Amino acid sequence: MTMKKAKGKTTAPRRAARESAAQADEILPHYDFSAGARGKYAARYREGTNVVLLEPDVAERFPDAAAVNRALRVLADAADDAKSKSRSRRRTA
Repeated sequence: MTMKKAKGKTTAPRRAARESAAQADEILPHYDFSAGARGKYAARYREGTNVVLLEPDVAERFPDAAAVNRALRVLADAADDAKSKSRSRRRTA
């Protein structure tokens, strides 16, 4: 006597996901890309990308990019002040 394999619940969602992905890949006929320029913004993208990912505990402290920038500027200024003060305290022979 052979046993039948139990059908998992994952087959239907996978099939639905594949079908929706196939539909999403099709370009609708009213879109016209014939005048498009390939890689138009590629050089600008390479020059200006500066994405930094924060750890979740750090991200909780900063609500937006402006808050992060303010904090980094304060820290940079403090570091600059510490450097200038340490140079002025040097003794000359």
